Amino acid sequence: MSARTLTAAVGAACSAFVLLMAVPGSASAATGQFRYTYTTAEGYEAVGFLTNPASGECINLQGPASEPGSASRAPKNHTNATATVFLDADCNGDVYYTLPPGTGAGDRLLTRSVIFS
Repeated sequence: MSARTLTAAVGAACSAFVLLMAVPGSASAATGQFRYTYTTAEGYEAVGFLTNPASGECINLQGPASEPGSASRAPKNHTNATATVFLDADCNGDVYYTLPPGTGAGDRLLTRSVIFS
């Protein structure tokens, strides 16, 4: 094998390695269901849920037909990941509560967004 061929082979192998490292892996997800209660525009109690939600992504909670910006309540984390719920949308603000896997909070805990770790 000539030096030129060896250099080309090593260069190709390095390029393939760099390309492999640059390709993102599959997104991880919490396994299970996250549930919350909200009031519909008609005034009825309803339950919303997220099944196998993505980890590390903020999710704004809003039930069907609910008033935009209204808060959900009584979150229950039936996933295998920790859920952090926020009073503000987009997982912003200083008011948040952490729910370990398999736990829930009472009806008085209001939430507009959640992120799973």
